[in-house]
Amino acid sequence: MSERTLVQQLQSREDGPVSVSGWVETVRDQKKVQFVILRDETGAVQLVNPATRPAEDGTEQDAAALALTDLISNLSTGTFLTATGELKHDERVKLGGVEIKISGLEIAAAALPETPIAADSGLDKRMDWRFIDLRQRRNNLVFRVQTTLEHAMRSYWVERDYIEVHSPKLMASPSESNAELFEVPYFEEKTAYLAQSPQFFKQMAQVAGFGKIFEIAPAFRADPSFTSRHATEFTSIDAEISWIDSHEDVARMQEELLQTAIRAVADKHGDEIKALFDIDVVVPELPFPRIPLAEAREIVAARGYDIPRTDGDLDPEGERQIAAHVQETYGHQFVFITDYHPEIRAFYHMRDEETGLTKSYDLLFNGVEITTGAQREHRVDVLIEQAKEKGLDPEHLDFYLDFFRFGAPPHGGFGMGLARVLMLLLGQDSIREVTYLFRGPTRLAP
Repeated sequence: MSERTLVQQLQSREDGPVSVSGWVETVRDQKKVQFVILRDETGAVQLVNPATRPAEDGTEQDAAALALTDLISNLSTGTFLTATGELKHDERVKLGGVEIKISGLEIAAAALPETPIAADSGLDKRMDWRFIDLRQRRNNLVFRVQTTLEHAMRSYWVERDYIEVHSPKLMASPSESNAELFEVPYFEEKTAYLAQSPQFFKQMAQVAGFGKIFEIAPAFRADPSFTSRHATEFTSIDAEISWIDSHEDVARMQEELLQTAIRAVADKHGDEIKALFDIDVVVPELPFPRIPLAEAREIVAARGYDIPRTDGDLDPEGERQIAAHVQETYGHQFVFITDYHPEIRAFYHMRDEETGLTKSYDLLFNGVEITTGAQREHRVDVLIEQAKEKGLDPEHLDFYLDFFRFGAPPHGGFGMGLARVLMLLLGQDSIREVTYLFRGPTRLAP
């Protein structure tokens, strides 16, 4: 078999023999000529074959040419094959300015003649056949963007001497609370829990003297929500740093991280994102706006929206309203909402001694929360009291509290949902569109 050439490499190759492999996207079977659009992981190319049909007068025809024409006539969309032939540069060809005159086709695996989904299929139907849905050029781009985004974030951290950790996802006790946990039968009639967050283990790394750490890994929430931004399994982006003065140190690190990552996406994929998603990737300016929660609620109320939640937090519409205000006032897609009341924050969030409010924030991106960040409480006696206030039994948190009984630096960090960032960056309506294989309350396959 000839050496395979990727479609994206064809324009830089000289005319001559070439071999490409991919799947059949479309076939145009005309009387005198046949066209096949073949797509691989890097793009699409037009294959052309002068059709040879059986002569009506019985004149003998070239058997190989007849066989190739018949093979192309019967190709099904989705069939994976290798095509060999002559590459020709021709600016009249709309698809990349090149085409390949076919000399031979080798089918790797033929597809069934009827594809189970179409361009207008609903989201649930497309999720049923996700492996076919992912062949779309838009979907291919989603995961190239994801790769660039994650690589840029890792590079930011590694260049600043952060340590990457891989915390366990099987836990003996809950990581944050008893809610939203998946139980897993474990050995000798024990029960384990799937980690809903690496929170405790991120903090353990600070006590271990690691200083600065990050992790990009799965997290699990037994949350029966059916919203466009919730999943039962998702990829969490987490970081934790020592020797901070407040949550503001964490926020500054995160906004730098996001600016770096989004700039990388804009530089590498900006034109293609514009072409396929009609989205202009805007690299955010620093610093991101900061608004205390109480002030945010006043702004939302002044815009004519009454937040129905009784706990004092913003609801989704409140988040959209404050984001609209920030866009109108500052021309910014991001905003940190700060100074949350302890009642709506985790027990391990540090509280300001003067205000009594937590040293924490939520980060909104285009009107949707993508992050919670905070300075953590590192004094064990204070942690115990705050846990009791939340109705938690300190004995059940002993393994966590032990971290702080042998010394701990002031520290803080954040957790951020990868799919939400991608959804908002690409202007999509649901994280299902930007998740490789979505998991929700009613979806465990494919």
